[in-house]
Amino acid sequence: MDQPYNLTIISVLICYLGILLAIGFWGRRDSTTLAGYYVADKNLPGWVIAFSSNATGESAWLLLGLTGMGYLVGVHALWIVLGEVLGVALSWTLVALPFKEYTDRYHSITVPDYLESRFRDTRNWIRLVSVVIIFSMVTTYTAAQLTASGKAFSSFLGTSYLTGVLTGAVVILFYTTVGGFKAVAYSDLLQGVLMFAGLLVLPIVGIAACGGWVPLMSQLQSIDPDLLQPMGKFGFSLEGVLSALGFVAIGFAFMGVPQILTRFISARGRDEIVQGSLLAVICIIVFDTGAVLAGMAGRSLFPGLEDPETILPQMSQELFPAIFTAIFLVIVLAAIMSTVDSLLILASSAVVHDVVQKIFHPNLSEHRLSLYGKLTTVVIGAGALILAVGEVRMIFWFVLFAWSGLASAFTPVILCSLFWAGTSRAGALAGMVGGFLSTVVWVLFFKEQFYDLYEMIPGFLVGLLLTVGVSLATKPPEGAAEELQQIRATLR
Repeated sequence: MDQPYNLTIISVLICYLGILLAIGFWGRRDSTTLAGYYVADKNLPGWVIAFSSNATGESAWLLLGLTGMGYLVGVHALWIVLGEVLGVALSWTLVALPFKEYTDRYHSITVPDYLESRFRDTRNWIRLVSVVIIFSMVTTYTAAQLTASGKAFSSFLGTSYLTGVLTGAVVILFYTTVGGFKAVAYSDLLQGVLMFAGLLVLPIVGIAACGGWVPLMSQLQSIDPDLLQPMGKFGFSLEGVLSALGFVAIGFAFMGVPQILTRFISARGRDEIVQGSLLAVICIIVFDTGAVLAGMAGRSLFPGLEDPETILPQMSQELFPAIFTAIFLVIVLAAIMSTVDSLLILASSAVVHDVVQKIFHPNLSEHRLSLYGKLTTVVIGAGALILAVGEVRMIFWFVLFAWSGLASAFTPVILCSLFWAGTSRAGALAGMVGGFLSTVVWVLFFKEQFYDLYEMIPGFLVGLLLTVGVSLATKPPEGAAEELQQIRATLR
């Protein structure tokens, strides 16, 4: 790359990073209490949480991973779009309102807060199990995002992988630590808007560069006919069906992963959730469809890429002038940062609020706890940074592993807790532990033997069966049925 080209990209990048730092300083005054630092004092409007939840849920997996998957498997990747649209729609219409009502009633600021209150867990077992699961998966998840940062800088600017990882980590840690959840949510809003615009424009320009839709289909047919098959290279076989089901299942995690549920806790009220729901669904449709179509166009235009996850940088460099290439670098970083900041806040809240305050030091001042939260955010980020520096991974599958671990542990329990009064504390514990462990065991020992079936499917099923089975054999919390009826009456 020539010097003026790089200078343009660097200039745009510096402006963007400057805006993020300013948002961090702006949010600083509201981050001096735990509720302020972790859920923005429950005062966010619906349009902010709509963009924030989708930007957080998608991450670099969307910009680099899903475009790369569209490049690799073509039409088969559209099953992911179907699953994510359904998952987001169900999350906002089925889960968000009762969850918001419960958490407001309990004055919860974290998901473990809610679960402990819902199941009357006076011994903190649910809280401790939640923290272990969150901490382990968030560290893995964050490392994958920082890996994407290294790839992005290397692809766009030709810098070293290590430089990219370090640059991304420093900026994210600064504005997250200083500004807390308010800075995270509003930076996610900015990042979500950028992602929306980029994934609206990129596939249109890519398809136009191929000569239009019909020539694109013809070119993909000549490269590999399987790129146009709904079940991909597997055809209508057991393996093909399981692959499609695995792709669809990715989206259903939106109904229970803690980093998404925290957005509903932070909403100003139930009306904000109603107002944000349509925007959230429209946003996810543009995000995912745009990513897959861009990858397919990229396969036609640049068929010989060694790393499919570099197709977005490749297209932005070849199809756009330098100023737009710089914007696409910013968009990739936006996807990374919008997830990492939320994960760091989630893990920090699990350690400081759910362990330090609730179990060991309930009388610590809000100011001291907020300070501990910021220090913990830095420590967790540093741990993920060490993991990211060590090895360059395939972002798509690495993110999905962490995503499925969180989803399998929490989604079955969250759904049962919201809609079945018979769910017991023992059932919730069994479901969380069983769902989480079965996900890890499946990846380590069984996945290759069962057509690479996505680990969230067995993890979710085990978590659900254990939650229901153990609950049927044990006693639900006293007053749970009456409480559920009151929640339903309030929401009518």
